[in-house]
Amino acid sequence: MGRAAGQSRREEPGRAGRDPRGKLEFPLAPLALLARADEKAVEMLGIDLSGKRALVAGVADAGGFGFAIAKALAEAGARVCVASWPPAMGIFETMLKRGKFDDARRLSDGSLLEFERIYALDAAYDEMSDVPEDIRTNKRYAERGDFSIGGLARAWQSDFGDDSLDILVHSLANGPEVAKDLLDTSRKGYLAALSVSAYSLVSLVNRFGPLMRKRGSVLSLSYLASQQVIPGYGGGMSAAKAALECDTRYLSYQAGRRYDVRVNTISAGPCATRAASATGIIGEYIEHYAEHAPLQEKLTLDEVAYVAAFLSSPLANGITGTVVFVDKGFHAMGMSYG
Repeated sequence: MGRAAGQSRREEPGRAGRDPRGKLEFPLAPLALLARADEKAVEMLGIDLSGKRALVAGVADAGGFGFAIAKALAEAGARVCVASWPPAMGIFETMLKRGKFDDARRLSDGSLLEFERIYALDAAYDEMSDVPEDIRTNKRYAERGDFSIGGLARAWQSDFGDDSLDILVHSLANGPEVAKDLLDTSRKGYLAALSVSAYSLVSLVNRFGPLMRKRGSVLSLSYLASQQVIPGYGGGMSAAKAALECDTRYLSYQAGRRYDVRVNTISAGPCATRAASATGIIGEYIEHYAEHAPLQEKLTLDEVAYVAAFLSSPLANGITGTVVFVDKGFHAMGMSYG
């Protein structure tokens, strides 16, 4: 039954209404939610990745961003596979089997993080035909089969079929000359940094996009040196991160239209990971951020991982082509007053 002309309608809490001029008003949240973020509110907006499958490329130990993100995705209910660099893969698998990572693997319910698959991946190569003979025959590589990006995609399709991937995380970077000033970086070192740290994202999306479910999420990891001068972050890595962020925008458009997936990147503040130690001054970065950021404390891997889980979830379906800063606000500063 319709309402008579002029009859008033009582708005339900949390629903949007229209004023007499027909303008859409902003929805109002229930007062209880505005008053406190209690357990019920958290449940209502909980990150639920149940039934989703993720691939985190770039996990070789339990102390990096990739592992932390894999764990956060699993906490939210996702099934997680990882891809690891062949020279580090043997040690990684051995440490897992011996229980050396059990503390890091422990989830909130007491169970241990389990990986559906562990794949070999050297993101410097799109196909095995690109691999130099000395690498192909190296004993750390030879037993790993096809460790190229194309090989990874084919192995994934063989294991899980089409329309089988919901979340793709690019946690890959390599700057062989990162400790050198840009001015002293060789062409070979510069191009190597761009190849593994930036172009590999393009290659992964090209090959995995057709295997992803609609509204899947692609996520990578960047750093503030893409936009501002960070002394000591050299070897072409600043350019590689700038390329990664630019490619994120272009891929969000092209992969969004072609595959209906989202593409974002997280610009994370410094953490004392094994990869970050290659700069030789990661400790100085961490202390500088903690002293000068708006939130004067050290960033944790979990804080980055939780944002990654959110961006990978349906709660972030409206976000793509975006660089999300997770750095305690350091990126916003032009000058610190202590």
